[in-house]
Amino acid sequence: RDSQQAETERLSRWEKWRRTSSKSLKKALSEVKGLSSYLVLWRRDIRSIEGKFGTGIQSYFSFLRFLVLLNFIIFILMFSFVILPTIISTFGLFNSTIAYIPPKNIDDICTIYKPSGNKGLVYFYTYLKDLLSGTGFLEVTSLFYGYYSIDAVWISIMRYNLPLAYLLATFAYLALSFLWIIKRSVEGFKHNLVHDADPFQSYCNKVFAGWDFCITDPNAARLKHRSLQYELQTDLQEEKLKQKIAERRMEEKLRIYSLRIFINIIVIAILSGCFYSIYRVTVFSQENSNDIGNANSQVNLLVQYLPSMVITLANFIAPLIFAFLIKFEEYTPAFEIKLTLLRCVFVRLANIGVLLFSLWSQISDCGSDKCKPCGYNYKLYPCWESDVGQEMYKLMIFDFIVILAVALFADFPRKLLVTHCSCKLVQWFGHKEFEISDNVLEIIYGQTICFIGTFFSPLLPAIATIKYFIIFYVKKIVLIHTRKPAARPIRASSSNFFFLVVLLIGLLLAFVPLGFSIARIPSSKACGPFRNFNTSWEVIPDTILQFPTGLQQFLFGISSEAFAVPFFVILCIIMFYVIALARAHKRVVEQLREQLVLESRDKMFLIRKITEAQK
Repeated sequence: RDSQQAETERLSRWEKWRRTSSKSLKKALSEVKGLSSYLVLWRRDIRSIEGKFGTGIQSYFSFLRFLVLLNFIIFILMFSFVILPTIISTFGLFNSTIAYIPPKNIDDICTIYKPSGNKGLVYFYTYLKDLLSGTGFLEVTSLFYGYYSIDAVWISIMRYNLPLAYLLATFAYLALSFLWIIKRSVEGFKHNLVHDADPFQSYCNKVFAGWDFCITDPNAARLKHRSLQYELQTDLQEEKLKQKIAERRMEEKLRIYSLRIFINIIVIAILSGCFYSIYRVTVFSQENSNDIGNANSQVNLLVQYLPSMVITLANFIAPLIFAFLIKFEEYTPAFEIKLTLLRCVFVRLANIGVLLFSLWSQISDCGSDKCKPCGYNYKLYPCWESDVGQEMYKLMIFDFIVILAVALFADFPRKLLVTHCSCKLVQWFGHKEFEISDNVLEIIYGQTICFIGTFFSPLLPAIATIKYFIIFYVKKIVLIHTRKPAARPIRASSSNFFFLVVLLIGLLLAFVPLGFSIARIPSSKACGPFRNFNTSWEVIPDTILQFPTGLQQFLFGISSEAFAVPFFVILCIIMFYVIALARAHKRVVEQLREQLVLESRDKMFLIRKITEAQK
């Protein structure tokens, strides 16, 4: 009995100590979290924007901050595993040396690569041209793929396989981006799923829970009033339109469907025209830039930037045409916005795909035995990876220049005209609205370029980080001084879910050209870390062959069809189980909602009876 009391006392003391320690740890973590919140990038700026303009515009700037952090992490990854080992070996730090493996079974003509580096006395304009186009002195720097022509780095007695590190770092930044985007989008998906589960509650949510209590500015408060009013009017219009659709006659349905088919044919024609123009301009630019460059450097710069100019022009004109045509298709307002955004996303991202297809059609152009010795058009593209990197670099720089130019030469002059000119035409135009969806598509377009171009230009994430860092302040100044918030924001603008879904589409688009470049197109034999391999992917099986026999058999086994097919079947079974479980939970939720409705009706009936009895 005494021993039991002693044991109970001992356990209680242990329990007291454990609880005290747990409370102290939670308090310390809470204080650390509170202090770390002051280190969050742009914390005060974003809160100020949220207070003046609401959560819709604040979500855009939060998304911009996310892209800055994502690009910075990608840059750290590429710098640590690719750029830093190359710098260490180049300067001989830490007793390091460079190992070069002479090419085997490769024609000497394939190994000729003479970058157009500047020699002798160079004009300032030439440096500026090289800075804008990625040629000249920039072509022979660590900015592009061709600089990393190292097979291995010896640091003391350790051998560092640079080709393997280059490929694995590429896979790592793609996987990191995918998982990070999925993680952030899951929260928004849950919020949207709960919010849209019962459409009958939308009116109650807007009337009783639609106000944004973060707003402190009177103008923003009036705008929020108008926004809620517009959303209620939109819901009523949608209900009326649905009722009108249900009452349509066969003749009206045939007219509307015929009109929609005709408009979609026009949309397809516009897209085809954009894609064909980009293809022809890219082919012309690649074939004539070097020849023209020898005669006139100004014209050469213009020819090199022709693909970027045409893509930017297509990204500007096509959405305007789509927004005009959608008005004649008689969709509901919500579906009208979604379809317009879908078309705009497609034209922006597909333009990049067409540019890459145009480049690869030139790289793989094997007419007249152009590719016979090397497997690719070595005369026009001795180091084709660096050429693709230069195109991505030019797209990134030109997109940044356009954003700055619009702010300086369009937004601010319009503000001055509206403020100081009393002309009715100028006042009718008024201040331009801050369109959240257009601005988001603009930065996602640039981020997709970064996803694709990092393999061909390892320093591109650093450029993207600086670019988005500057864009944050540019957009903030433009918003505060020249723009007004959109009076009709899209419903998804209150959360980042829509932004992340579009960014995920851009990332998935980046998988296609990168996978094709790594696995299918022969790697350059004159530059880069994969010049001794037929394709970039061959470094993986070549490395596996150096492993012990048992590990080789295991790795080749899990990559075989005998493992892949059962694994896929098991994944399908698990997926169907999760879907069935989600449906069962949904039914339970619906039943509970019905019970709550019945309970509320019973209570109302009981209150009514008690009131009648009291009378």
